[in-house]
Amino acid sequence: SAAVQRFLGPLLCLWALRLPAGSGATARGLDVASYRERVRAMFYHAYEHYLESAFPYDELRPLTCDGQDTWGSFSLTLIDALDTLLILGNVSEFQRVVNVLQEGVDFDIDVNASVFETNIRVVGGLLSAHLLSRKAGVQVEAGWPCSGPLLRMAEGAARKLLPAFQTPTGMPYGTVNLLHGVNPGETPVTCTAGIGTFIVEFATLSHLTGDPVFEDVARKALKALWKHRSDIGLVGNHIDVITAKWVAQDAGIGAGVDSYFEYLVKGAILLQDKELMSMFLEYNKAIKNYTKFDDWYLWVQMYKGTVSMPVFQSLEAYWPGLQSLIGDVDNAMRTFLNYYTVWKQFGGLPEFYNIPQGYTVDKREGYPLRPELIESAMYLYRATRDPTLLELGRDAVESIEKISKVDCGFATIKDLRDHRLDNRMESFFLAETIKYLYLLFDPDNFMHNDGSDFDVVVTPYGECVLSAGGYIFNTEAHPIDPAALHCCRKRKEEQWEVEDLMREFYSRKKTKKFTLKRVPDHGEGENAKDPEDASSEKGGEKRNSKKSSHSLLSCPSQSFNSKLAVLGQVFLDNT
Repeated sequence: SAAVQRFLGPLLCLWALRLPAGSGATARGLDVASYRERVRAMFYHAYEHYLESAFPYDELRPLTCDGQDTWGSFSLTLIDALDTLLILGNVSEFQRVVNVLQEGVDFDIDVNASVFETNIRVVGGLLSAHLLSRKAGVQVEAGWPCSGPLLRMAEGAARKLLPAFQTPTGMPYGTVNLLHGVNPGETPVTCTAGIGTFIVEFATLSHLTGDPVFEDVARKALKALWKHRSDIGLVGNHIDVITAKWVAQDAGIGAGVDSYFEYLVKGAILLQDKELMSMFLEYNKAIKNYTKFDDWYLWVQMYKGTVSMPVFQSLEAYWPGLQSLIGDVDNAMRTFLNYYTVWKQFGGLPEFYNIPQGYTVDKREGYPLRPELIESAMYLYRATRDPTLLELGRDAVESIEKISKVDCGFATIKDLRDHRLDNRMESFFLAETIKYLYLLFDPDNFMHNDGSDFDVVVTPYGECVLSAGGYIFNTEAHPIDPAALHCCRKRKEEQWEVEDLMREFYSRKKTKKFTLKRVPDHGEGENAKDPEDASSEKGGEKRNSKKSSHSLLSCPSQSFNSKLAVLGQVFLDNT
């Protein structure tokens, strides 16, 4: 539809907005660089105490300075923190951890694991680290990014999850035993997010490995949820994956549903899939019609649309960021400001907030250092540069340091009313909360690349472009380079499109307007150079030209997909 085309075009361009020179220095007197360094210090305070007191357990218990396994037994915090290390610029520790994970993590274990959590944290974290390995100076093997030890680990973990998808509906069970598959007697009731949050990681796996099974099961699960939406266009909270009967019929944008909507949008961007975007836009209409009141989103009965819970959940705070990705920035800002008032009231977001009463809900007063409001601030700041968004980042740093910081890390806040703490530091604190805070305060981070800097790499299927920006963050904030999905395809027609574009790039070298360097795999020859060092050699041609325009990528003869394949970003035909 026209609406789909209108939304798909500017998505990655919106995300890749760059700030003008000097705009990162101050905002309303806020010293951005100072807060960036405070976030860095927060990361290392948490990370180093995890290594000292909790590794190889999944998580740190910061009040007792020891560790515990939570979602499996994967050294989960180490996997979740890996790409954050590179975003903070710590190449040497990234390389060390890659070796540690290869030697120490085993998925052939008799453990009951959450299919959802294992996917977003373990599979997502390993895929992201795999695609960032070259940038981190890791000696990647010949054939990268279509092969590599971290990719094999991600694939191995994902294969352990596949038995969960063997249901009559294609919707997966919520738990699987990594050694034996789905346990007899396992409950067939799964939350909506636990069914619809696979397409980003599983499609990436399929594109890199050439095995379609991962993307196929993820798509089947997405479409099953779509098929069983209510007549008024809403989905509930929990469903029986055998009978497809809705068990919990509350519809909203928060816990139990949230990342299903997120992955329709991010899957559409990553795969340039109009069907996924159409699905989201239809859901978005129903959500606005039935759940939105004064820029808040309530919970309603999925068949009738009547209000069932007039509460705001902290997990819903991702929604303004998602709205920004489809270009709905004005509505996003209004909702964000509502959520920010709650933060100011408590110094954090309680898990549940009663909107009419303006206060917390009993037994839901805690704040486990969740990232969602900071995530939305990061996206919206890229789109608007509104200094209010930096102020949220400032408030988050001040609150977390004042309330949550202890000698051995940062502790979950059990009750925002009296600041009692709980003995847990979730791995998402280092994977998401710290990462989004740092990116909010670091406008020049490579994650914000607008396509003016990229690498050309050689794969078994020809040349491809990587590190051009437009990164898609999975729901655990693990960035996926969308261009990588076009590096390992065996389809000749796409290879020809890319080769034609690359020839055009090379022909421009004579004008000195575009300079590229073919970066061979480290496995190619004895004298292969680190890509970061290669650009400093005489004649090195790592692309970094601020003067060049993107008009080369908007030739009428190029298909929409081929433009994405080259730079990992979308450029409109009229730019």
